[in-house]
Amino acid sequence: MHLISKRKRFVISSFLLSLGFLGIQSFPESFRFVSIGVLGIFTLIFFILSLWEGLSKDATLLTLILPFFYTLSMGLFWYLLPSSIFYRALIVISYGIGIYGLNMTMNIYTVSAIRTIALLRAARGVGFVLTLFTLFLIFDNILSIRLYFYWTSLIAALISFPIYLQGFWSATLEKYIGREVILTSLVSSLATAEIMMSLFFWPVTVAVGSSFLTLTAYVLLGLGQSYLEGRLFTKTVVEYLVVAVLVFIIMYSFTSWRGF
Repeated sequence: MHLISKRKRFVISSFLLSLGFLGIQSFPESFRFVSIGVLGIFTLIFFILSLWEGLSKDATLLTLILPFFYTLSMGLFWYLLPSSIFYRALIVISYGIGIYGLNMTMNIYTVSAIRTIALLRAARGVGFVLTLFTLFLIFDNILSIRLYFYWTSLIAALISFPIYLQGFWSATLEKYIGREVILTSLVSSLATAEIMMSLFFWPVTVAVGSSFLTLTAYVLLGLGQSYLEGRLFTKTVVEYLVVAVLVFIIMYSFTSWRGF
């Protein structure tokens, strides 16, 4: 592993995974889920190789969660896009940039689990944005399937839990997964599932519903990380609650109740 620098490994893995992402689109539609799943496994392999020095048999393995779900969500979202070369090229480029950003971010997390480094604050910001972006794609895919509300809620809870777990762990970066991190992740995933269930009785479009769920995740992640960092002050809670209320008002104004 030491023969190739980390930066080169990040570039190589981003390039090869982008080629793989583009390649799976040539498979027949009947192999869609299988090919995306295989690419997700290759994502895990490439990230293990890229982050090899910082990974151990402890909580640092959580850094593999977001890259895996990022690949799956992007792969599934591809099939929801219009058949346009512009959109397809944009999604491939976005995927490659996102993979490289995740390589850099997760590398900083694994190093920071051992010692404090100056880039941690910036990495947490990038990780926060990529977590929300991944959740948006996941919510969009779940709502697009249009299953019964109890199935969509269950799927949302099961998928969002590990993503929340990684997101909240990034606030502590300890070698073990603390009890508070697990409980905060459970509460957040259950809250997400309940809101997903409520959308079944709310006449919103898939895009609006996905955006609302993502902004809900923004509030949950922000409050949860502040709590775990010991910075959950009254001002912080008020700021996030104001965002939540504004989002609810905007969502209500974009809802068409006619014929509901």
